[in-house]
Amino acid sequence: MKILTVVGARPQFVKASALRRVLAECGIHEVLVHTGQHYDFNMSQAFFDQLGIRAPEYSLNINGKSHGAMTGEMLTAIEALILSERPDAVLVYGDTNSTLSGALAAAKLHVPVIHVEAGLRSFNKRMPEEINRIMTDHVSDLLFCSTTQSTRNLANENINEGVQHVGDIMYDVTCAVLGLIRPERARESFGQTGKALAMCTIHRAENTADPVRLQRVVDYVRGFAENHVIVLPLHPGTRARIAAAGIVMTGITVVEPLAYLEIQELLAACDLILTDSGGMQKEAYFHGVECITLRDETEWIETVECGWNMLWTSNSRNPKRSIKEYGDGHSSELILRIIKKFLLDNESIRSAFKLSGSSI
Repeated sequence: MKILTVVGARPQFVKASALRRVLAECGIHEVLVHTGQHYDFNMSQAFFDQLGIRAPEYSLNINGKSHGAMTGEMLTAIEALILSERPDAVLVYGDTNSTLSGALAAAKLHVPVIHVEAGLRSFNKRMPEEINRIMTDHVSDLLFCSTTQSTRNLANENINEGVQHVGDIMYDVTCAVLGLIRPERARESFGQTGKALAMCTIHRAENTADPVRLQRVVDYVRGFAENHVIVLPLHPGTRARIAAAGIVMTGITVVEPLAYLEIQELLAACDLILTDSGGMQKEAYFHGVECITLRDETEWIETVECGWNMLWTSNSRNPKRSIKEYGDGHSSELILRIIKKFLLDNESIRSAFKLSGSSI
């Protein structure tokens, strides 16, 4: 059995590290395709190195373009790889352009699509990630959800077949690396002023595309500087937009993007996270750190309901309680069992979907 997996961005490298390992152990051959959507070393190759992910079989180096151009080029390239590799299924993670491209290429070639982290909804279609999620879910055959709310979102869109609540695969990776990180190193590097330590990330288009909005976000973050050392590992795209807008970053410690283990050390050392990243809202909870999401809504609503997260538009936080829906750190094993059964139970799929160059 062969699966072709498409990744392209930081959260996908993290998720892929957990599932790539168990796929190899059970004898399913995985062909990993890295689209190149994140191409900075600390946002790409360093993740593969630190998480022990076997190098991608294919690197497409598609980046630095508009959404349409990037998605179109990825779609063309992935289609060619599906035709040459003839996988039994294509697996995608999350909500990026890489996710949508992989799902569409497979669906148009009648290859089953497996979507890990399905069913998330922010209900804001101005976000490109929301469009990517919706379209990917509607062409997927297996849909792995982190929470029961995600399964309800899918049911509301009449997606019921192949839907499974399996917990959160990012929690698997956090559990696996806890013994490898030393939060005191981050405190020694950044926390020597007597202030609390906070980390900030800003990268989503809704915050960076409009210079006025970007200034508002920076000003809001700077408002915590009196009581916190604020460390901002700065995304290259955001850095360029801040420079173009002439925004002054006084009161914020700006550093280069950090590799995965360094990010986890900093997260674990912090008293507060300020972020517009979906994955980091969860990672803050995994480390028991309060989060403020720099967006007007979030798809990870359970982090808000359970008191670990709040939107920057809010003035209050709910009482804290645990989020049992994220599972026990063994989501990847559950996903693997379901995938294996799906492939074995569909021998007709395994033969019917062997492709020829005239499939389209």
